[in-house]
Amino acid sequence: MLRARLHSFVLEFIVFGIKEARACIFAGSFFVILFLSNHVPLFGLARYDFLFLAAILLQVVLLATKIETWDEIKTIFLFHLVGTALELFKTHPSVGSWSYPEEAFFKIATVPLFSGFMYAAVGSYIAQAWRILDLDLKHFPPYWWSVVVGFAIYINFFTNHFVYDIRYILIPIIFLTFWKTRIYFTVLEGTRRWMPLNVGLILTAFFIWIAENISTLWGAWQYPNQIHAWDVVSMHKITSWFLMVIISFIIVAYLKHYKKDVLPSSREVRK
Repeated sequence: MLRARLHSFVLEFIVFGIKEARACIFAGSFFVILFLSNHVPLFGLARYDFLFLAAILLQVVLLATKIETWDEIKTIFLFHLVGTALELFKTHPSVGSWSYPEEAFFKIATVPLFSGFMYAAVGSYIAQAWRILDLDLKHFPPYWWSVVVGFAIYINFFTNHFVYDIRYILIPIIFLTFWKTRIYFTVLEGTRRWMPLNVGLILTAFFIWIAENISTLWGAWQYPNQIHAWDVVSMHKITSWFLMVIISFIIVAYLKHYKKDVLPSSREVRK
């Protein structure tokens, strides 16, 4: 009996890893492109332009092969807009939170357009995982309140340069808001598992921080302490990514709720 349970656990763990990797298809592929951009001919393109065009081509391929759906593409585009707006502020010379040291044709002010795809990768992962693992939320707070929290987080990314950084007020509020919320998911057919939403968000933020270290090592962008030589990204950034993941999750959760509950009701009204 114990051996059978261990075998089942190992099988489920392996399948879970495969499904997680599948959900990271866009992020993982973008990492491959980022790595290759340092080692292959770029056909006369600036590296940032190569990354931008390659990311667009990647989206086309994923859509054409039905690995991504149109709804997921729309979600990714929304994250691209949200991320680019934040990038424009954070990279402004008067703020200088980080910078893009290389030249680019496809850019807005100080922001090469490929950068928005890094935020889109987070949204893509959440949207893909939602579908692949058949996610469901229990005890999720009212959507209006989660939107208020998400909006406060986003605004704080801008205002923390001028007034008090309220992230250490927001984080306890987040934990209290989602304290009872559980994510239910399916790895093997017929078996539902769950974890606290807060745990899932922390783990996602931690792995994004690892990805950020790899990205800066490969020259995607630079923090002020990395200009002369690469250095590990401060663990303080994990809190930033935790907050960004909250925004991403709220957006995807709302869109899933809207499509599942609101749109069918609208169709019934039209009938």
